[in-house]
Amino acid sequence: MSLVDSIQKVLVPIHREGWPFIGIFALVTIVLGLIWEPLFFVGLVLTAWCTYFFRDPERTTPIDDDIVVSPADGVVSAIGPAVPPEELELGDDEWTRISVFMNVFSVHVNRAPVRGEVSKIAYKPGKFLNADLDKASRENERNGLVIESPHGQIATVQVAGLVARRILCFINEGEQVATGERFGLIRFGSRLDIYLPKSAVPQVAVGQNAIAGETVLAGFGNDYKLRVTRKG
Repeated sequence: MSLVDSIQKVLVPIHREGWPFIGIFALVTIVLGLIWEPLFFVGLVLTAWCTYFFRDPERTTPIDDDIVVSPADGVVSAIGPAVPPEELELGDDEWTRISVFMNVFSVHVNRAPVRGEVSKIAYKPGKFLNADLDKASRENERNGLVIESPHGQIATVQVAGLVARRILCFINEGEQVATGERFGLIRFGSRLDIYLPKSAVPQVAVGQNAIAGETVLAGFGNDYKLRVTRKG
């Protein structure tokens, strides 16, 4: 392996949405350094964190219509029955909801959990409660997508968090998305909820780390059964 290849493997791409913020952080750092030298190093650390926050690493996504991959990096914070947000118009019945909580150190680029056509996108203004709270799914600002997948409708909802103030969605209604394809980003710290039909069998446990575009959250068909897990 050449030196160039080694460097490329270490350097993670930065999402284009992050460059304006990185530039602002860098400019403020220079100004702070002119005011008082120790402040320059504080600003340098914050600029490094901002750069780290907007990283957008490549992912290897399994291609299988019978699985649902995680739309976000983070910790699986909840698994259970829940009624989808009313703006998605998916009815009043309970679906299986899997929630993935992203902290300020997680990769915040969101990826499609399944392939299919985006039949609905619905934005809902709201509060900015801690995204790790269950009521955040109902009360926080959010943006939901309904995807017509090979196994029917599947919804994923971007939920703003305590310090998140901007939800970005890069696709439109009527577009086709591939499993693992980038579709959005949330700044800074948030949560993704995935609503699945009851035929989907969860393949993760609460407290498990998930990787966007790679971790299998659930599966369809006889080949999948509820996994037994333990901590150790």
